[in-house]
Amino acid sequence: MAAGSEGDARETEAGASRSTSERTPEGGTVEQAKEACLRLLAVRARSRAELAQRLAAKGYTAEVAERALDRLAEVGLIDDAAFAEQWVHSRHTFSGKGKQALAQELRRKGVAPADAAPALEAISSDDEEARAVELVRRKLRTLPRDLDRDKAVRRLVGMLARRGYSQSIAFTVVKAELAEAEWSSGPLDEPANPPD
Repeated sequence: MAAGSEGDARETEAGASRSTSERTPEGGTVEQAKEACLRLLAVRARSRAELAQRLAAKGYTAEVAERALDRLAEVGLIDDAAFAEQWVHSRHTFSGKGKQALAQELRRKGVAPADAAPALEAISSDDEEARAVELVRRKLRTLPRDLDRDKAVRRLVGMLARRGYSQSIAFTVVKAELAEAEWSSGPLDEPANPPD
């Protein structure tokens, strides 16, 4: 009886060892990597580079990660051009980001310039200017009316610059909106309160 139980124990250990190595080889399996990617994609769209970084952080080998990412790209779940288009539309529309900021964000997300360019070109100068006008009008409502015109200009242009708008668009929009709001009668390049 003791000999039989000894043999059973060895067989059980060998079976457990074999099934463990089949399920999770060193560095994970392609299926596990795909599942990890699908969980990440269920939260929000991601670029291929973002997914590769997350898989590496989870301990998947580069070979396993590449195979999983290639498979997901084949079925259309990873598409950096579509990701860039969605990202640009969302961030421009809802966060008020300008082209410069969006290009920088896409670079940080690992999107190739060839995939980012068409998405960024979808934002026309008129679109960008219209969004800048909305942002300036909203900010003007919160600025104190007794604020010096030069300070108002600096704040508004700075706000647009931080959101990625070019200096020319920022200055043009701020000048027009301050004139419309009748902030001051003097031109922008003159001090609001000339020294006596």
